[in-house]
Amino acid sequence: MNEESNTQTYLSISSNKLEIYLFDVIKFENLYSNEIIIENNFLDYTILDNFLDKNILKIEKLIGKFVKNIFIIIENEQLFRTHIGIKKKNYNKALNYGSVKSLVVESKELFQKSYRDQKIMHIIVNSYMINGKNFEYLKKDIQADDLSLIINFISIPESLSYPLENLLQKYQIKINKYLDKEYVSSFFEDETIKFPVMVCKILNGSNLNEVQLIPKISKNRGIFEKFFQLFS
Repeated sequence: MNEESNTQTYLSISSNKLEIYLFDVIKFENLYSNEIIIENNFLDYTILDNFLDKNILKIEKLIGKFVKNIFIIIENEQLFRTHIGIKKKNYNKALNYGSVKSLVVESKELFQKSYRDQKIMHIIVNSYMINGKNFEYLKKDIQADDLSLIINFISIPESLSYPLENLLQKYQIKINKYLDKEYVSSFFEDETIKFPVMVCKILNGSNLNEVQLIPKISKNRGIFEKFFQLFS
């Protein structure tokens, strides 16, 4: 078996339900799904282990490949949400990618210094203030004396992420990314699309104000590659 290429595996975890999906990112359709209801209304790792044991093998047989990576979509009261406001003088220059990136990087470093036990799930630019005016999205090539951002952070505590990572190691599966289920669902609340489609769209940058973190090992890519979508 080889690593999956055209498919992604999504594991959704909430206090009362476990769901798993195999999604074809080329055909944009779901190939496999299963779910169980949890009566105790809390995350039971034994139940999760049994659920994975039954479904991972089925998915691997279906695609003829090992599942090496997985995306976890989690709904849990332990998830942490906060925002950071940050401002930078621009000295009447046209705003560009570098102007925004430097503020995002600075805010990310501030978050990590303040919350060392948290793993960032989402970085979302909530609003831009350019020359004292608020904008929902970044305006391209606008002359600005100053730029202010309100940046939302959603994170998962290590006390929650480590047990999940340790459990998945049993199946030799690495967690690609954690997603906040509440955020994913609320972003598409006005659309009638299925949940795995929502997840795929978020991962592909449907929210133009979300910064997509790219692994440093990626060649010729900046840490905030998807942020270029703000300028399209």
